[in-house]
Amino acid sequence: MDFNVKKLASDAGVFFTRAVQYTEEKLGQAEKTELDAHLENLIARADCTKNWTDKIFRQTEVLLQPNPSARIEEFFYEKLDRKIPSRITNAELLGQYMQDAAKDFGPGTPYGSTLITVGDFQKRLGGAEREFLQTSAINFLTPLRNFLEGDWKTISKERRLLENRRLDLDVCKARLKKAKLAEAKAAAEHELRVAQTEFDRQAEVTRLLLEGISSTHVNHLRCLHEFVEAQAAYYTQCHKHMQDLQKELSSANGDTFPNAFAVNASTSGVSTAPSPLSSATLPGASSPSRPPNPSNALEASTLKIEEVKPPATGTRKAKVLYDYDAADTSELSLLADELITVYTVPGMDPDWLIGERGNQKGKVPVTYLELLS
Repeated sequence: MDFNVKKLASDAGVFFTRAVQYTEEKLGQAEKTELDAHLENLIARADCTKNWTDKIFRQTEVLLQPNPSARIEEFFYEKLDRKIPSRITNAELLGQYMQDAAKDFGPGTPYGSTLITVGDFQKRLGGAEREFLQTSAINFLTPLRNFLEGDWKTISKERRLLENRRLDLDVCKARLKKAKLAEAKAAAEHELRVAQTEFDRQAEVTRLLLEGISSTHVNHLRCLHEFVEAQAAYYTQCHKHMQDLQKELSSANGDTFPNAFAVNASTSGVSTAPSPLSSATLPGASSPSRPPNPSNALEASTLKIEEVKPPATGTRKAKVLYDYDAADTSELSLLADELITVYTVPGMDPDWLIGERGNQKGKVPVTYLELLS
């Protein structure tokens, strides 16, 4: 008990002495030993590395696990040195819901069978996400955490020791200045030599640790490359899954939902969507040439605009790119930038669509339009 009381009193005395030293240094009333420029630069570089590593680490955690509650749970599992339980991803959960819904709607119905297919691919996307999260946590987050919780703590400890050695050295310098008697000066000089030796030794230890920050940068650079590779592999895998899903849905539902506009585009050999660098986007660009009137004798003789009815499915919105003057009563005049509804009917020339604007209806050229939906 006595030992603890004495230690407490000693610690309190040291704390008070240090507080007085810091105050006098701030006021310019006490001498302060300055570190050499190289060591100061190393310390500044280390602080910068620590601060940015901590920010990158925290934000990467948010990227990989946006749910703050889940992050807190994982934090406690790590501190308790227990294995983090496997958690289902949102995509996997969505896929499971879709497949469960398909059982109720009827797996043999078009909607039910499509839900089963999409649900399966959502589970694949979730599996790819799970693999990405695990790889990133091991190859990127763990090295950053090891630096913050291991190397940096060692560096901080040695820097605190260096600061204490500096304060002890300054105390010895002040004591030597105040010594009057020869015996007191000799004792003060001896204490100063010891304090200087300890300070120099601690400064060297700290310098070696701080120079190791360069190796930390090299290690983190390698980990960063591995993180990017994991991201690229993940997004490539997701892209492939979505392409496969589109192909499967297209082959399964092609008869149910025919894409008349895709057929028209492939028949005419001209894309209806404007290119980002097409003349339509350039100032002063002129409108395309008027497409030829339908030469199909059957269409000309049988297609009566007033009798044309829009299909139940397959109508789309289109933005008019240029002004267009109707050549006859079967066509619809257009104004640039207006929105109209368009659709096709069997037997129509692929260069033309039926356009509707309110109560007005008529044929419109595909090349004057940008299909929106």
